[in-house]
Amino acid sequence: MAYSTETHLQFMMKIGQQKPESIINRETVCPFCDRESLTDILAEDAPMLLLKNKYPVLQDTLQTVLIETDECLSELSTYKREHLHRLMRFAVREWERLEESGDYRSVVMFKSHGPHSGGTIRHPHMQIVGLKKVDYLEHVSQDQFEGIRIAAEPGVELNISTKPKVGFYELNVLLSDREQIDTMSDYIQTAAHYLMHHFHKSCTSYNLFFYRLNGQIAVKIMPRFVASPIFIGFAIPQVADRIDDVVDEIKRLYF
Repeated sequence: MAYSTETHLQFMMKIGQQKPESIINRETVCPFCDRESLTDILAEDAPMLLLKNKYPVLQDTLQTVLIETDECLSELSTYKREHLHRLMRFAVREWERLEESGDYRSVVMFKSHGPHSGGTIRHPHMQIVGLKKVDYLEHVSQDQFEGIRIAAEPGVELNISTKPKVGFYELNVLLSDREQIDTMSDYIQTAAHYLMHHFHKSCTSYNLFFYRLNGQIAVKIMPRFVASPIFIGFAIPQVADRIDDVVDEIKRLYF
């Protein structure tokens, strides 16, 4: 299938205005809790569900939502290990299924948590989006995942970026051995738990971004604050001068 080269996604505002926002407005009824009304279910590993997004705001894409749990107020950093491992296996399997379909130029998978993350629904979920015309790897480089090692097992590593993609503090998990996917899950949870419970009292939000990079699965765990104007205006990332302290703190707390 031939694709045209494009760099931007078109956002359909009329659809976006219909989306409920339970992160900002806590009185909004959570659509993911009403399981009887959910439609277009693509895959299931109860209580996890993958379904077509009811509000497909991005043109030339397939947008899906992966509901992580039936517990609306839970959060990935506190999942029990058994559920965490099942979730990551399910998510990676469905991400790869879309990649292997051949219907998309690239497929992105990501998670938003908290009021500064860019998400609208509080209920824990990820998104898997097939992009028909855009290759997300055009904006990604290997050095964005290089950094100071925090922990490692054969085939999997947790580090903190020395050349972050956006700026300041970015934690990375690199998986080269698929047999270590559960350890990858543990490292992702450790990173999320650190950001939510130890990193900074004002950190209430984070994103997970998944990448297929040079034969590896790379995951970037990024705390979310108001973005730096230096990055917004000039695309110049900044790295904090205390990432060594963060490495030491995570080792002390978790390893």
